[in-house]
Amino acid sequence: MLQEDPPNQPLRILHLEDSDLDHELVRRALHKAGEPCTLERVETLEEFGQRVQAFNFDVILADYRLPGFTALDAWHVLQQQARHPPFILLSGAIGEPAAVSAIKTGISDYLAKDDLSRLAQVIRRAIEVHSIRQAKELADIELALSEKRLADFAEHLQTTIEQERAAIAREIHDDIGGALAAAKFDLSWIGRHTADAATQGHVTAANEMLQHALDASQRIMMNLRPAILDQGLVAAVQWLAGDFTKRTGIETTVHAFHEEDSLSKAVQLVAYRTTQEALTNISKHANANHVTIDLSNAGSVLTLEVKDNGQGLLQTELKKPTSFGIRGLHERAKTVGGWLDVSTQRNMGTSIILSVPLLVPHPDTKQGAD
Repeated sequence: MLQEDPPNQPLRILHLEDSDLDHELVRRALHKAGEPCTLERVETLEEFGQRVQAFNFDVILADYRLPGFTALDAWHVLQQQARHPPFILLSGAIGEPAAVSAIKTGISDYLAKDDLSRLAQVIRRAIEVHSIRQAKELADIELALSEKRLADFAEHLQTTIEQERAAIAREIHDDIGGALAAAKFDLSWIGRHTADAATQGHVTAANEMLQHALDASQRIMMNLRPAILDQGLVAAVQWLAGDFTKRTGIETTVHAFHEEDSLSKAVQLVAYRTTQEALTNISKHANANHVTIDLSNAGSVLTLEVKDNGQGLLQTELKKPTSFGIRGLHERAKTVGGWLDVSTQRNMGTSIILSVPLLVPHPDTKQGAD
């Protein structure tokens, strides 16, 4: 990007012109306007290409018609440079329509040779607009890089969360689950070897509490690490739907394709977590009494839709800074090359659709393996 010149530094101008007289008129017009500058002239397209490669000019002035080429040819040469200065047509041999057409290609401005009194003003305006445009382009690049870094971080965070969930689930299974099972075994032994009614009552109560704890640990492990996925995505989604209906009383219908072994662990996990999050949102916010889950792989695209008949959401609610659930689903979908669509109407329910192309195999990440 061009740096702004100090106030007293002369402008560095390249003039593409084959007429000695016209070049001198430009020099005089700039001098009369009090514009300090160094004005260098070239006549051929080859000279022009060499100078713009070798030197960093502040602005380029170009006659439209030159021997064997036009200013548009010079403009195409200039565009091959990674960064280039403003390019101003300065000609008497071009009409207004042609000038407008040239500007649409990206040329900065046009000035007729019989209006050189405005030349300094046109140059300054072109430099200012060019600087603003470059600043915007740089800001757009930095924004894109920032969004890419955030997306990479979100993907890393999701992977880390899944790994931590798997580690906690294993700990619950190996330590807590094992201890509870051993305690239940000992209580059963006590119950078989005592005839005291009071002791039997305590053993029965303790067994019930232990069973409740075992059920809770199984439920927590299932939420942390969906072992049901070992039986396939369809079985996992059906289990989620059944458990959701059991816990909330909301009727849930599942329509699913005949599953094959082509889905990677990573895709299955993303679809499972999307279903899980969607059902959680429905139980908390939708006020629905029926949910439909459609799972298909038509057209080599895995499509998962979770739809409810609840009160729907306002667009402002979807765009709230604290809507991390939906945003998290968007980021999850991106990790397997998919995307997420959310449609909603007030009092007519909400639909969450996950789409993942299946043409390219998705590598099983550590997240998927866990």
